[in-house]
Amino acid sequence: MSTSTAPAPAAPQAPERPSAARRLLRDPVAVSAAVTLLLWTATVLHSPSFAEWGQVVTLLTVASFLGVIAIGQTLVIIAGGEGIDLSVGATATLSAIIASRFMAGSDDGFLTAVLLALAACCAVGAVNALGVLVFRVPPLVMTLGMIAVVTGFIRLYTGGRPEGSAAPLLRTLVTGDTVAGVPGVLWLWLGLAALVIWMLRRSPFGWRLYAVGGNPATAYLSGVSPAAVKFAAYVLSSLFAGVGGLLLLGYAQNVYTSLGTDYMLNSVAAAVIGGTALIGGVGGYLGTAIGAVLLTVLDTLLRVTQVGGGEWGDAPRQIIYGAVLITVLTAYGRQRRLRQ
Repeated sequence: MSTSTAPAPAAPQAPERPSAARRLLRDPVAVSAAVTLLLWTATVLHSPSFAEWGQVVTLLTVASFLGVIAIGQTLVIIAGGEGIDLSVGATATLSAIIASRFMAGSDDGFLTAVLLALAACCAVGAVNALGVLVFRVPPLVMTLGMIAVVTGFIRLYTGGRPEGSAAPLLRTLVTGDTVAGVPGVLWLWLGLAALVIWMLRRSPFGWRLYAVGGNPATAYLSGVSPAAVKFAAYVLSSLFAGVGGLLLLGYAQNVYTSLGTDYMLNSVAAAVIGGTALIGGVGGYLGTAIGAVLLTVLDTLLRVTQVGGGEWGDAPRQIIYGAVLITVLTAYGRQRRLRQ
């Protein structure tokens, strides 16, 4: 009787590693950077003057205000729990109005004005956090309601007529030329970007933020307090919105009651375009900064090509904003792939 040896089972094959090109297509930061470059190229082809260094600096300067305000938005979204802060635009306006009132065009009250403005913004963030964490109000509802509260306070505070103006020191810090015609606000944005990227990737707070956004139950069992992390995220969101409001004041020199309105949804769009997933726990500020530049370039292109205006108003530009957002999100599959 002959015996036969059963064939040995085949060794499991290692999963095929995606190519470099495919990895880039799945990288939201790379996709956003490529779209930004394409939009800028289209703008230059239509109007070659935008390739000049001065025009590039102006474009980045305009993007910097959105970039700074979107820092806090990124932190809140990463913290998870369907976190979102729609009150950043109203908070930025509040900061500019309080600062302009105390500065009154003079450097004498500069430090006091800045501290009071930022303190008021932190109070807004604390109220947002308490509403979300203690009273269990959904973040979308809580921060949307806070817009009405802050707007009402601004009307009471100003009587509907904002007064005051930026201190000369603030104007110099924001718009004053430094090296190669680069205004101070760009160096400030660069410094804040480096600080935030380091904080998210290298500091204990950043690690806790991602842990809470990814899985709050696991983070709690690991000794992290989700409530404390989310509270800090909402306060920081309002703080950075306040910083953005101060920069807008230094740029515009005067204030009006809708100064920060456009940054409410654009800050969310910049974060999401840059790869910060609305489910939380995924993303980073580098992508958000690129998203801010992308939206600014897109707006510039639409204005250069004279899209919108007339009887249609801003509606065509808003439609294209939405279409570009959907296209970018579809390009790299969004949240499920990012989570994997």
